[in-house]
Amino acid sequence: MRTILLSCFLLITSPAGAQNIQNSSRSTTGYIETDGTVKTSSRSTVGYIKDDGTVQNGSRSTIGYIKSDGTIQNSSRSTLGYVKTDGTVQNSSRSTLGYIKDDGTVQNSSRGTIGYAKGVKQEWAAAYYFFFEFK
Repeated sequence: MRTILLSCFLLITSPAGAQNIQNSSRSTTGYIETDGTVKTSSRSTVGYIKDDGTVQNGSRSTIGYIKSDGTIQNSSRSTLGYVKTDGTVQNSSRSTLGYIKDDGTVQNSSRGTIGYAKGVKQEWAAAYYFFFEFK
C-alpha cells in the first residue's frame, strides 16, 4: 500500500461541471467529473468512482470500494483507510493522515493547511489519492 493523501494535496474548484484538482503549487493534477469520471490533467480518463462506491480503473476493472461508513478498500476488500464523517482521513492502522474540513480546507496531520477541496465529496477526494494519485 502506498503512502496516501496529503503530501501535496489538492485545490478543487468546479468549473464546467468538473472538479479541478490541483496540488499545493496550484498545478492541475487531474479532474473528477460530477458523474465520478476521473481524468488526468490532459483530460484522459483513468477511472471511475461510481455512486455505489465502486472504484474502477480506465478499463472499468474494479480496483476498490468506498463503503458508506467511509472505509476505503482495495479490490480484495482489504481496508486501505478511512474517511470519518468529521473529515479526518486515516490509514488502515487508524493513524491520522490529515483532514478535509467542511469549508474545503485540506490539512495535514499537524493541522497545517496544504490546499482546499471545495465542491467534491470527502470520500471522492480521499479515493482520488488512494487510487489515482497524480504528481
